[in-house]
Amino acid sequence: MNYRFLIYISYSYAFPIGEPLEQEIRKIGYTVKWFADEPSTYVKFSADKTVLKNIEDVISYNPHIILCITNSVADFLSGLKVQVFHGIAPSKRNFKKGHFRIRGFFDLYCTQGPSTTKPFQDLQIEHKHFEVIETGWPKLDPLFPLQKASNQKPTILISSTFSKKLSLAYRDDVIKEIKRLSELGKWIFKVVLHPKIPAERVEKFKQIESMNLTYYDTTDLIPLFRESDILFADSTSVATEFLLQEKPVVTFRNSQPGEHLINILEVDEIENAIERAMKPEIYLIENIRKFNLRMHPYRDGKSSERLIKASIKFLHADKHYLKPKPLNFIRKLKVRNNLGVYPLRTYRQPPTL
Repeated sequence: MNYRFLIYISYSYAFPIGEPLEQEIRKIGYTVKWFADEPSTYVKFSADKTVLKNIEDVISYNPHIILCITNSVADFLSGLKVQVFHGIAPSKRNFKKGHFRIRGFFDLYCTQGPSTTKPFQDLQIEHKHFEVIETGWPKLDPLFPLQKASNQKPTILISSTFSKKLSLAYRDDVIKEIKRLSELGKWIFKVVLHPKIPAERVEKFKQIESMNLTYYDTTDLIPLFRESDILFADSTSVATEFLLQEKPVVTFRNSQPGEHLINILEVDEIENAIERAMKPEIYLIENIRKFNLRMHPYRDGKSSERLIKASIKFLHADKHYLKPKPLNFIRKLKVRNNLGVYPLRTYRQPPTL
């Protein structure tokens, strides 16, 4: 049969997560469409995507499976609601408020590796209204097979989180030091910032562009990963993604430092840390490999395939053992208000199988 998939997003950073799923769904021959619950995202959709412009169109589409790259989803929509996640690393926030918060919207959580699978399985036992299946993370499919960078001059990718307390993009002293290092001519710098970083902070990096430093306005990071020898970042989950190449990462005041990172606390340590990363010691690479096995052990580029198969299988599975989802009136009302729908109306209809 022809399953109808909906990729449900909020912001443009979901594109590189949803696109491998879209490609896999099309390859199989099923139908896939996109919907964004943030109106500002619509201007960023590429022309090759089939996009539903409003919630009424989504209701009419009547999807079988909704792949959610968001923290919430309209509860009244038909279909199996699958949490795909918009980030890979749960380390930036505490357990209750971050990656592992159970908001009561999803039927299935597709986790990326042991580091998140076990906590979600424990939460499934506690809450009993969803299932957990480890599939790997679709965004990383294009990263594999791994490719070595072949740069004439060592290349450093710079990335940051959008959280002001954790982001190097808000540190003028860090930016000044990056400018100084770029002027030395030893290294090439490539800068990419989180899409939610304010324009005035982005401008700070554009102002220091030179023949050795370039700012990239993109959410497609895989090509930049491959072209770079090391990463300089903060607490962004991009660090975790970059590490999967077994390349070193220098972090500035990372909120959860570990032996897989070269973490520094002061601006005057940046240059020496970069020098260390360019010639990593064996123990660092070994620690990176151990970290990767916990975080994302899949290196076959088939996480999207696993996720699609798991979703279809669970759609048809006997789910009577699951408890009803919590009522969540306040969260549901917030979603409905954001979508501009009458809050008390019931829209749900079972998809035709």
